[in-house]
Amino acid sequence: MIIDDFLVLDACGLYCKTGDFYLDPQQPVPCAVISHAHGDHAIRGNHTIYCTKATAAIMELRYKKNAGKEFLIYPFSSSFEINAVKITFIPAGHIIGSAQVLMEYGEVKYLYTGDYKLQQDSTCEPIEFVRADVLITETTFADPKVQHPDPVNEIKKFNGSTHNVLLGAYALGKAQRLISLINEHCPNRKVLVHHAILPITKLYESYGFNVGIYELYNRKLMKQPGQNYVYIVPPMTFNSYFRARNVVRVFASGWKDLQQNNDMKLYISDHVDWNDIITMIEEVKPQLIWTLHGDGNHLKKYYENKLPIKLLNRC
Repeated sequence: MIIDDFLVLDACGLYCKTGDFYLDPQQPVPCAVISHAHGDHAIRGNHTIYCTKATAAIMELRYKKNAGKEFLIYPFSSSFEINAVKITFIPAGHIIGSAQVLMEYGEVKYLYTGDYKLQQDSTCEPIEFVRADVLITETTFADPKVQHPDPVNEIKKFNGSTHNVLLGAYALGKAQRLISLINEHCPNRKVLVHHAILPITKLYESYGFNVGIYELYNRKLMKQPGQNYVYIVPPMTFNSYFRARNVVRVFASGWKDLQQNNDMKLYISDHVDWNDIITMIEEVKPQLIWTLHGDGNHLKKYYENKLPIKLLNRC
């Protein structure tokens, strides 16, 4: 029997009452199951943390001694229990180490996706599909109007000129994916990376994900016009360079708002779009859907009278 309040939102985040743990808490808690290492899912200061090895490594790289009191590391497809709730990490395809969290209790399977994507990405473990009775899915782009373009076609836009490019991207996951895509599909382009992106990229390589050829940013290089450089920088640096001259300003994101006032649009997202969410539901075959992180109303309308949907949304 499905427990209606198996997961509830409280002041600290998404709480599993049965297992007495939190999924990706927003405030430090005694027991946290972390899906992946992005800062809006993996905060510092939790006591006991269950996660994959790569997620722990990134948290320790970023947060140092404040990463957490105790890390309990489990590989994908290996099960463990927290207070009689059986948990298994399933690859989510979002970034390195990202996991869906399959929870089993009383012969019912609850699948928390965390953030996930279905698009091919050579810089992280590809998503795997499992069956579950309840699907708890992110709905960041759960709108029929949102359909992400092919990332290969998007990155090939850089082949249309020889201008140097200032490319804004999140330092964890997106930057490494972009390095790989540029190396594979823009052979005349040379990649420079911001110093804040370098340690995470080196960590990716230590886990066997070779992103391709790149070098640390050199100010003199970017001052040479027409040299085919793509300088990848984190968002804060990108925003501070709003007066940069002799470069094409681009920001890689699925959000339309982040494409405004730039010289080129680059729609590359590490989240599922509408069609991918529908595919996920078809693969998981849930009896119920609970939604998080975005607007679940489009899904609720789409599956009206077909599949019950409960909105747990926290934007």
